[in-house]
Amino acid sequence: MRSQRPAGAAPCVAAGAERLPFDDQSFDAVMAVLTVHHWSDLEAGIAELQRVARRFAVVTYDMAVQGDFWFTRDYVPEIADAERSRVPSMERLTSLLGPCEVTNLPVWHDFTDGFMTAFWRRPTAFLDPATRRACSAFALTDQMAIARGVARLEEDLASGAWQSRYADLLDREHLDAGFRLVTGVSPRAATAGASGVSA
Repeated sequence: MRSQRPAGAAPCVAAGAERLPFDDQSFDAVMAVLTVHHWSDLEAGIAELQRVARRFAVVTYDMAVQGDFWFTRDYVPEIADAERSRVPSMERLTSLLGPCEVTNLPVWHDFTDGFMTAFWRRPTAFLDPATRRACSAFALTDQMAIARGVARLEEDLASGAWQSRYADLLDREHLDAGFRLVTGVSPRAATAGASGVSA
């Protein structure tokens, strides 16, 4: 992803969330988008996030909701099982962040980002190997289980069974797939200033 950045873009620093190479309160705000479940140490990452910035915005997903997504529920439940072992619960995440506001983020039917639940109304996308390669949930799940689930989905699409079973989805504009925006002020913000640079 760094190699795709255009010439003249702002500097990009490669570092781990658990040890950010910035001074305390270096930024007005810090943003973590669909990443906390990849951190090796959630507590350390949250502490660093709050150390370097006055405010935070974290986009994550609630597995209590996303675990019921039709594709993972009915075709590849192994994905939901794997995700539950990695994705922190909303209760744990918000307890580590402290006082914060949680906002639901609906997934619109024509969302252009290629995360897994973006295709909730476009099931044929799951048949495309390139689409699956772009999503970490597929890369971190048993490939034989994925192949079996995708084969069943292909059969159901060809027979019309999927269209019949999920007819209610085809008229919907958006879906609550469990995505949440968590925002708040760092506990350190009251005692330190910011540089005026946003991260």
